Amino acid sequence: MIKLITLAFKLPVMFYRRFISPLFPPTCRFEPTCSAYALQALDRYGPLKGLFLTMKRIFKCNPFHPGGFDPLP
Repeated sequence: MIKLITLAFKLPVMFYRRFISPLFPPTCRFEPTCSAYALQALDRYGPLKGLFLTMKRIFKCNPFHPGGFDPLP
């Protein structure tokens, strides 16, 4: 059941990476990219903590944060 929920959260990210991301120039200020980070977080921590870490990362994506290397905890 947990794997199914995790997959439900991963599918929109995979769709974004496959079909939407190639339409725009690379502008992510982080390494790994936010979408790669999201997939890694969901795989490693499951849907609850993975979604929390993903949202925390996305909220960091603003002009006031320097970006850079930001691996999973």
